[in-house]
Amino acid sequence: MKRKKTDTGRQAGQGKAERYMKPSLLLALEEGQSCHGYELVKSIQDYGFVQGKAPPGMVYRHLRQLEEDGFVTSSWQTDEAGPAKRAYKITSEGREALCGWVDFMEQQAMLLKDFVLRYKSLR
Repeated sequence: MKRKKTDTGRQAGQGKAERYMKPSLLLALEEGQSCHGYELVKSIQDYGFVQGKAPPGMVYRHLRQLEEDGFVTSSWQTDEAGPAKRAYKITSEGREALCGWVDFMEQQAMLLKDFVLRYKSLR
């Protein structure tokens, strides 16, 4: 189904790319897929909230905020060849925050499903 343009010129249904950036980063860290920023940029694409490559600046901005909030910690790794890399780890507070995000997403999913079913019942 083709999306229709809204009166603001944006396509209906489009939202901010960064809306689910923080829970995506937390989940990627929890899954242990990656721990370096550039790896996280690649990993979070799999969740489908960001179309195309996630902007690295946006990812690092959210990682800094997550660290300030106590949801992740970071340290410099210098054991590999090449320049030092910052490695991120999720904290217990980050796991609690991720759980809260998942609860919120489940509620949103139910509301969206109900909305769609209500619309389709009119057809």
